[in-house]
Formats: sequence, C-alpha cells, structure tokens
Amino acid sequence: MEPKWLEWAKQLQSAAQAGLAYSKDIYDIERFEEIRKISVDIMAHHTGIDKRVIKDVFAGDTGYPTPKVDIRAAVFKDQSILMVREKSDGRWALPGGWADIGISPGETAVKEVKEESGIEVKPVKLLAVMDKKCHSHPPSAAHVYKVFIKCEIIGGRIREGTETSAAGFFAETELPPRNTESQIEKMFAYLKHPDEPVYFD
Repeated sequence: MEPKWLEWAKQLQSAAQAGLAYSKDIYDIERFEEIRKISVDIMAHHTGIDKRVIKDVFAGDTGYPTPKVDIRAAVFKDQSILMVREKSDGRWALPGGWADIGISPGETAVKEVKEESGIEVKPVKLLAVMDKKCHSHPPSAAHVYKVFIKCEIIGGRIREGTETSAAGFFAETELPPRNTESQIEKMFAYLKHPDEPVYFD
C-alpha cells in the first residue's frame, strides 16, 4: 500500500487539476495553483526530486484528472507464461505498456507483445483490472489501472525488443526475478481455472 503522504499529494494534485480545468474566477484559479504547488512541495520533500521535474511529470497535466492505464498480456505456451526482461531495471515482467490514444486495449496488448518479445498474438479474454495502489508495487506518483488480457500465439519468434533485453516462457515453478509476483500467480490461476470471473480492484 502506498504511504499516506503520497496519497495526500495525489489527492491535492487531482483537486487542483480539476479546479484549474473548470474554474473561471481568477481568485479560485490562484487558490488551485497554490494547492498544486503544495502537492509538488510534498513530493519534492519526500523524494528529493527537483520541483521542476515533479511539476512537469506529476503536476503538468490539464483537463479533468483520470488514472493512467497499463495494459499487460498473459501469453501461455505449454503451461508456461511469456515474460520479458526490461532494460530499465533488469527485472522480468509480463509484456505490456501504457495504453495509447486511438488504440484499443486488445490492440495495445498485441502491439506490446510483438515489440517486446517478437511473438505475434491475438487477444482472447479480459482477465483482470487492478488498481496499482491495492497491490504490491513501489509507490508511484501516477494513479494507475493495470489491465490484464489473455492472448493466444499466432506466429512470430522470440527476440529482444527496443525496451527489453530478453524474452522467454517460464513455468510457474521456474519464474525469474520479477516485479509483480502475486499478479503472475493470478495469471497462472486463470490458466488452471479458465472460467473464473474477471478480477477487479
């Protein structure tokens, strides 16, 4: 679970962003700008990151604030799951990435699997929608929903990608070091019990 200071900073940032998007009164706008500044100060105090960077990344959006969406693909072959090693941290994860404007969740899963592993797939079933704050992830400035989609292999071959240094299929008892152990276990549970309902939260 994320620390309270991060929860409060995100709530302040969200309130400020919505207020700046819809307020017309100059005095209200000044107040929402001050609330946004407080959210940036909280983040800077607890992370040590430069305030200008935080403002650009954390407090730079406009319009009504909404969660970011991370799409992950669960691809199985012979009771093993496809995982990729990310160049950013050397850890293994399910292939996937941020949802893009104009691309459906299923299309995003197909694109990310191809780019990160070389495997060609088709999406077949929504497995889970998880709120990142409810699961074992490092604290994050963004509020993120993770969408897990089961995909079937239709072609391609294993290779590394621009953001990944390796890819491979792993049995449940032979998983490499990874960022989201409980989520991988959940995907294997769906392999064993395919009629389980979609998981959420």
